[in-house]
Amino acid sequence: MMRTANPALNDKTFQQVGTVGYSEAMTVQGTVNKTGLMLLLLIASAAYTWSLFLEGNNESLMMWMLVGMIGGLVMALVTVFKKEWSPITAPVYAVLEGFAIGGISAIFEARFEGIVIQAVALTFGTAGCLLIAYKSGFIKATENFKLGIFAATGAIGLIYFVGIIMRFFGSGIPYIHENGLIGIGFSLVVVTIAALNLVLDFDFIEKGAEQGAPKFMEWYAAFGLMVTLIWLYLEILRLLSKLNSRK
Repeated sequence: MMRTANPALNDKTFQQVGTVGYSEAMTVQGTVNKTGLMLLLLIASAAYTWSLFLEGNNESLMMWMLVGMIGGLVMALVTVFKKEWSPITAPVYAVLEGFAIGGISAIFEARFEGIVIQAVALTFGTAGCLLIAYKSGFIKATENFKLGIFAATGAIGLIYFVGIIMRFFGSGIPYIHENGLIGIGFSLVVVTIAALNLVLDFDFIEKGAEQGAPKFMEWYAAFGLMVTLIWLYLEILRLLSKLNSRK
């Protein structure tokens, strides 16, 4: 059984869509190509909101960031529940998330100059290192490994959810969002778990190709990988901001 902590790539995904013949099946290379295209779309839309930041057009920046956040969430849910629509919804998701990422990055950059390029470099560097480690067999996605990451990711999601609920009542979970040792330690743990989710995604994509999942699943698998990459980037950005605020 395949297991991944990524909600877009759960262990029943490929079972639900069935299998097809070799010529019509998804491939690892096809998924890589589509992930690259989605990254380009995300970068292009992020560059637009970033340009608004450089122009000092904060009102438009916030509007497009809000459009990206809400639209990206809606499109992600549509993609998860209508996987066969992913050739259309996945690229749209990338564009919308780009608007959000560009705006969020601009807010952090305004506080800590140079933090965005550091976060981008660390994100891609981490992803590259983990891909090499996975392909070389240094890190193996065993069932126990998958179960551990799945549980840890669920725990982080629960903490964030409780924190959101508490904010509605004017409170919050103490320490973890601050720049103290506890807050930095928490961010390091979250970054590590987010990064290790990439290993599960790599394994999941490889297994899906081996099992002969339909061609449209290349888009869906690329979407799932993008979800993890965006999460990793945002968590690295948050960690760097905590470290910079201590200077």
